[in-house]
Amino acid sequence: MTTNFQAIIIGGGPAGVSAALYLARANISTAIIENGPGALARAHKIDNYYGISASGIKMYAEGLEQAAALGATIIQDEVLAVEYTGSYMVTLKNTAEPLTAPVIILATGTKNISLAIEGLAALEGRGISYCAVCDGFFFRKKKVAVVGNGPYAIHEAEHLKHLAASVTILTNGKEDSLAKEAGFATITTPLTKVSGDGRLEAVHFDDGTTMEADGLFLALGTADSTDLARKLGAQLKERYVAIDEQGATNVPGLFAAGDCTGGLRQVAKAVYEGSLAGMSAVKYIRNL
Repeated sequence: MTTNFQAIIIGGGPAGVSAALYLARANISTAIIENGPGALARAHKIDNYYGISASGIKMYAEGLEQAAALGATIIQDEVLAVEYTGSYMVTLKNTAEPLTAPVIILATGTKNISLAIEGLAALEGRGISYCAVCDGFFFRKKKVAVVGNGPYAIHEAEHLKHLAASVTILTNGKEDSLAKEAGFATITTPLTKVSGDGRLEAVHFDDGTTMEADGLFLALGTADSTDLARKLGAQLKERYVAIDEQGATNVPGLFAAGDCTGGLRQVAKAVYEGSLAGMSAVKYIRNL
């Protein structure tokens, strides 16, 4: 059983809410999936946006209230995956039924979580991956590991276990209860480096131990817009989602707005791109 909308917006900040305002006012059934204010929470006071002088937290809460008042459905949850099966299907952490819609707008911002260990950058694309759906096929019957300790990491590992010979979750010093509950082998020792002659061969830990591995999948924190876009086959520009002048990606029905598209990381830019994506999505839906 699924819950159907015409548009699903992933991210409840200025970009996501701005898109929702245009969709809701156009009588388009719209859901915003939000998982907290992210970078906006760190803004003690925003006074460089027209007509507003408020904390980031206050702006975030009032934006969601405004969208809800216009009819948007607000869902507080974490997105684990987005798949395209004739329509977009969104799997959430705490909601049993997936959500579906012909349009998705990615507006989660960008993830600042990185793994600063020796050898990682040099082996990206050579055993180091950020997408189990994209690259899992290349590691059939091989030994792989997933770095992370949250639901997103577990979701990636679940996909890989049907392909790889073995899957180990590396929590990089974090607790491993979720991984153990899901039945995965775990290593909690922090990572120090990865190594290999042209391709990944081993992961090294700060206690001096080493684990042989053919593939290492990074799934730290939660899935952001770039992670989701990559899995759907959208083009990226460096680590940002590539969009055209209408806020659309190269994938039909998939739009993006805000920090995830690069450029100026300001509320004004997020609101502009969100509004543009919202209006473009309205046109797209009406032409279906």
